[in-house]
Amino acid sequence: MLVSLKDVIDLAEKGNFAIPAFNVYNTETVMGVAKAAEELRAPVIIQVYPRLLNDEVGYYLCPAIVAAAKKATVPICFHLDHGPSEMEVQKALRWGATGIMYDGSVLPFEENAENTKHIVDICNAVDVSVEGELGHIGSVNDEAMDEFTDPNEAAEFVKRTNVVCLAVLIGNAHGHYKKPPKLDIERVKAIREATGNIPLVLHGGSGIPDEEVKAAISAGVRKMNIGTDVCCAFADGTKEVLDDPNRSLAVDIFMKHPIESVKKLAMEKIRLVGADQKA
Repeated sequence: MLVSLKDVIDLAEKGNFAIPAFNVYNTETVMGVAKAAEELRAPVIIQVYPRLLNDEVGYYLCPAIVAAAKKATVPICFHLDHGPSEMEVQKALRWGATGIMYDGSVLPFEENAENTKHIVDICNAVDVSVEGELGHIGSVNDEAMDEFTDPNEAAEFVKRTNVVCLAVLIGNAHGHYKKPPKLDIERVKAIREATGNIPLVLHGGSGIPDEEVKAAISAGVRKMNIGTDVCCAFADGTKEVLDDPNRSLAVDIFMKHPIESVKKLAMEKIRLVGADQKA
């Protein structure tokens, strides 16, 4: 069933677990995630990067996500990840998104808060809730990490924007980590306390050690993003088929294995964040 971002975040908050948010890139990755969610009776988020909306891929992919969510018997939110401007937000809303992330984290605090509030107002008009970001979550390839999210600034940001969840920088980054990250769990607790327990979002979930993920969830993380691992699972599944001399070249048969590879990865992450059997 297609549900809102707030619906799944509320489930996670009530149950003290996190919603796994999987970035998808084609119909096969959508199918792998949806199959995993059904099998484990888990609420999930299926999300897309804005570059897909700005390319013709989004025109084909977004209807597939909506169809998969409506067909499912578990809650699935269709979410825009890291929307950089109102243009991508409007595209996502037109194409059926039920959750929006506006990312103004590279902007000064005042501008980020003002822009995020504007996006919240737009989305609230059509009953879609918004994730914000405070503390720029960069790439593992960046020369240096930005300053971690300040709890007092987070409290002011949440008060002024009315976001339903907040992505924070606590030692996480996007991409393949060069070494396992050490998350600042005490900062998670401090942000939660300062904001009145706003549900927090952990970006860069691919490659974070399991024990760090579980500690972050115990401290108040309610959504964890997985993108790089989805790509790797799909690529590995495809390579395994290519390496099989007896493979079929019929694309529908060829793609069955990559779908299963993504499904297996999604099931692992669903179990890790405690979302299994929570639908």
